[in-house]
Amino acid sequence: MKRITLFLLVVLFLTGIAWALEIGGKILPDKMKAGDTELMINGAGLRKKLIIKVYAGALYLPEKCSDAAKIVADDVPMAVKMHFIYRKVEPEKLIEAWNAGFAKSDISNLSQEIATFNSFFKEDAKKDDVYDIIYIPEEGTSFYINGNLIGTVAGYEFKKALFGIWFSDATELPGLRDAMLGK
Repeated sequence: MKRITLFLLVVLFLTGIAWALEIGGKILPDKMKAGDTELMINGAGLRKKLIIKVYAGALYLPEKCSDAAKIVADDVPMAVKMHFIYRKVEPEKLIEAWNAGFAKSDISNLSQEIATFNSFFKEDAKKDDVYDIIYIPEEGTSFYINGNLIGTVAGYEFKKALFGIWFSDATELPGLRDAMLGK
């Protein structure tokens, strides 16, 4: 009887543990919060530049979705987690990459929002840094480094342009997009 009780306690304990996904040697949790909404990992993959692993990236949504256009268009809480693998990425390189991605979207009316977002990048992204980009409708897109809020950019149009960097048809990251879509 004691063994059965112990077994049931172990099973109950294990079912309450949050599982995680390992990508590129980095652990990405299976869940995260966006305001009051619990998001689950949709998929994850590696951002590579040539043969260099830059970061492990994951998409978090309220429910699974493999439709990139729907993700860009949805006005629901969502997040992208970037767990850096490479030893150092300078802020200028990050801003250059963001701007190349933004250029693939209609950003004619987002120059102020993009400038605000780019102003968040003042330090090198170092190995093991974790960047969280969390969108909450009515609040905007918040940017965190290692759990610390750096700033928020308001607006649904900015969210679409930012998430379009990963999920638009014109993305420069098709392998990472497909992995984050769970394909």
